Amino acid sequence: MEKVKAFLKRKDIEISLKRYGIDALGAMAQGLFCSLLIGTIINTIGTQFQIAFLTQTVATVSGVDYTVGSLATAMSGPAMAVAIGYALHCPPLVLFSLITVGFAANALGGAGGPLAVLFIAILASEIGKAVSKETKIDILVTPLVTIGVGIALSAWWAPALGSAAMKVGNLIMWATNLQPFLMGILVSVVVGIALTLPISSAAICAALGLTGLAGGAAVAGCCAQMVGFAVMSFPENRWGGLVSQGVGTSMLQMGNIVKNPRIWIAPILTSAITGPIATCVFHMEMNGTAVSSGMGTCGFVGPIGVYTGWMSDIANGAKAAVTASDWLGLVLICFVLPAVLCPLINLAVRKLGWVKDGDMKLD
Repeated sequence: MEKVKAFLKRKDIEISLKRYGIDALGAMAQGLFCSLLIGTIINTIGTQFQIAFLTQTVATVSGVDYTVGSLATAMSGPAMAVAIGYALHCPPLVLFSLITVGFAANALGGAGGPLAVLFIAILASEIGKAVSKETKIDILVTPLVTIGVGIALSAWWAPALGSAAMKVGNLIMWATNLQPFLMGILVSVVVGIALTLPISSAAICAALGLTGLAGGAAVAGCCAQMVGFAVMSFPENRWGGLVSQGVGTSMLQMGNIVKNPRIWIAPILTSAITGPIATCVFHMEMNGTAVSSGMGTCGFVGPIGVYTGWMSDIANGAKAAVTASDWLGLVLICFVLPAVLCPLINLAVRKLGWVKDGDMKLD
């Protein structure tokens, strides 16, 4: 046993919730952002502003035409896998081999591809690390083992993992349509909390394919956390804090939450309010990419995702036009209500003596 522990330590293989559930999951979301999400945004900008370079075909592969944006989205599997490998400290040959593994896992996983990529890339990475530099022909052995394991697991596991992820996602979306008030609260609160925790709400939403009304509730929860923390901590963090939390991430407050968990009360209650308002009053749906559901106002990806969903629905005939109510709901849910409700709720919490000056100060 001691020899095994020494080997794992030498290979930097750490079997832990932090390494796989936080580091790898968070990195996967970054890979998604740099491929699928950016590609979607590029396509939207090109279409809405009629930029020829962004809408015309730049490559044709096996009869499929690709624009600049669709080339980026097509690389989401490799991008996720390489990001996961980077988070797991993979040596170069393992890291580069994950490009093939990510493509296979995402393709075979179907709509639930991101979840398949997460599991398979982690296993392929760790096995690749285990054999890396153990032979004199490392340049052959390491890629062969990493890709071989990744492709085998993709063929064996990816379809089932993808199917399971989509069933869970479909169940959540079905429940939200059936009980928009209760599920609006539940989805908004849970995804919002995940956004602030050092895990990836975006990767979770992407893995489950969370769109529709449930996606709208997820957007509401994420925006409640980000805008809420940004505005209610403004007296302590000023403009730098407003931007870094409101457009960056509310995860910056995790250190302060550990010190005083009660500072989290206002954003969580805000998400519990805005979630059902999104589902029951404005019927706000996220029909863009599922990863956008878990991004909130980070780079304004959440609102942009809702907008791209509108455009997609109009294009396929599911929606006639974007209405004034749509815009009102988007602005209220994503920006105005969190900015108003969260500081008000926090004021009540402060009067109870649970939160005091300096509790939300960022270093």
